[in-house]
Amino acid sequence: MASDLSNGTNFGPAAPIQLSFPLPRSPHTTVHLHLTILSTTLLLFLTTATGDVSGSSSLGSFIYAMPDRTHLTNVLSTPLYARESSLEFTTRIAKLLARKTGKPVYVGNSVSFAGAGMGGTVEEELEGFGRIVEVVLGVVEKEG
Repeated sequence: MASDLSNGTNFGPAAPIQLSFPLPRSPHTTVHLHLTILSTTLLLFLTTATGDVSGSSSLGSFIYAMPDRTHLTNVLSTPLYARESSLEFTTRIAKLLARKTGKPVYVGNSVSFAGAGMGGTVEEELEGFGRIVEVVLGVVEKEG
């Protein structure tokens, strides 16, 4: 049950949105996202999957980022759980989403570009990053 405050703010549980889409250069690698949009916060979990189900995946990194209210272009972030292989990518996503939405953001990420078409090049990572941000911001705009 959601609880409404006298000012109309709803702090109850929000239904998570689950989406998947292929990586731009690797149609056999799918990004799965789980997004919960609250009135004050975004919670996002990301992972990838390929047709090969025999592989295992690590937990990845979990980052908290929030916009700096005194300097609107700055975003503060801190790793709550750090996995070196995904730390930078997760931090970049969290900071960009916090800056674009103006809300604090929690991002958990275990996306791997190793199964991408060219083995995880910088171009593939940048295109994947752009696609993830585009999808998440589209959903936030539509739902929010």
